[in-house]
Amino acid sequence: MKEGFKVPHTLILLLGMMLVAYIATWLVPQGFFETTTLDNGRQAVVPGTYALAEEQTRLSPMDFLVAIPRAFAAAQDVIFFVFIVGGVLAIARATGTIDALIGNLLERFGHKPNLLIFMVVFCFAMASGAIGTAGEYIPFVLILVGLCKAMRLDAMTAVGMVVAGYGIGYGVSAFNPFTVMVAQKVAEIPVYSGIELRLAIFVPFVLIGFHHVWSYAKKVHADPEQSMTKGLPCPLAGAEQADYPKLNARHKMILFGLVAAIATAVWGISQNGWYLYELGAVFISWGIFTTIVGQIGADRAANEFIEGVKDLASTCVLIGIARGIALIMEDGQILHTLVYGMSTPLSYLGAEMAAVGMFLMQTLLNLFIPSGSGQAYVTMPLMAPVGDIIGVYRQVAVLAYQFGDGFSNMIIPTNAVLMGIIGMAGVPYHLWFRFCLPLIAKLMLAASIVLVLAVTFGYGEDVQPKAANHSATTVSSINP
Repeated sequence: MKEGFKVPHTLILLLGMMLVAYIATWLVPQGFFETTTLDNGRQAVVPGTYALAEEQTRLSPMDFLVAIPRAFAAAQDVIFFVFIVGGVLAIARATGTIDALIGNLLERFGHKPNLLIFMVVFCFAMASGAIGTAGEYIPFVLILVGLCKAMRLDAMTAVGMVVAGYGIGYGVSAFNPFTVMVAQKVAEIPVYSGIELRLAIFVPFVLIGFHHVWSYAKKVHADPEQSMTKGLPCPLAGAEQADYPKLNARHKMILFGLVAAIATAVWGISQNGWYLYELGAVFISWGIFTTIVGQIGADRAANEFIEGVKDLASTCVLIGIARGIALIMEDGQILHTLVYGMSTPLSYLGAEMAAVGMFLMQTLLNLFIPSGSGQAYVTMPLMAPVGDIIGVYRQVAVLAYQFGDGFSNMIIPTNAVLMGIIGMAGVPYHLWFRFCLPLIAKLMLAASIVLVLAVTFGYGEDVQPKAANHSATTVSSINP
């Protein structure tokens, strides 16, 4: 009897996507937009300048193979941050702090898993929407996995809480400096304008995410056989133990150090432009502090750190390979061609459908441009004038960009932070895809309705540049 279809390992899936991207570089014409340097030094495309490359260069099989180690180098900031977090958390667990924290949280939320799920989704969405946090959530993954296992839930529930909060926070952000501020500046409308609508839709979208995660969690709690991760090894062995150590003064000092580290990281991000290298340094400092306060000795701390790093080696391999998909597209010089091919048909649609089309386009392009600010610099210079032609105000175009970038971050395998989160929790990508796809569908439907209503009621008319109103631009200025 033949065995049923078996889903390949996540590494094979990602390598397969790299191969598809490589083949696309042979089939899709190579072309470019001209770029201009903005005041902040970033490069933005110039509308109406797309042209095919004079010479079509083809990537060789060797180029494909070389892209794999280059991808690891390109993703080194995320990889090293994940290694550091894994090692430092292993030190913290050796002191008993992690288990004591799980026990304490279990006493508070053991009979209220719905409240825990809502609080995590809401708080993470608030943080992502306000200051653009993402990779900073990785340290919380193992703690939430352990807590969920102790509450007769599973690792998928833990990942769902984290990623739903992260993705929805980015998608409906009111303040995010890496998406909202950048996109509005490129679209030449006042920064943080239109905030009332984004604030109004925040809670409804958070409730969509909470409902999806809680609906799954209820099934698993009632019947553990319903778990999508049934039979997979738990990355936090012993989480189901009956007795947890009490949260003593030493544990509280270590947790206070963690809070101080996170507060320092948030301050550094908002005030000094810190990111993963600096965040890694902050967590190393917390690891040293934990070793001293926990009194576990330097040699044991070193061994625990190495073991924590080893446990995440496979996760970091996936993060590196995921970066290779976008790298192949860049090397093959077809990224601008895809942007041009997707943006051109929008100018022939009605305003409502064009707004939804912008959203779908941004969603697809996020697979190839996983950086939120990078996507804004490539697409918003095109979306703004297209919107001027067909009656989509620039504020709506920015909202479509936000929706497309934020929600798709929850499912695209080129998102290194997502791969780090699911890898930390030991959740294979194909299982996460099955869990997340219905949530993405719900969010996309809700977002499409919001965009149609935004166009209908003239959202953004008050900040639309006068020179950009419809008759000021023609289709020929967008298309070469």
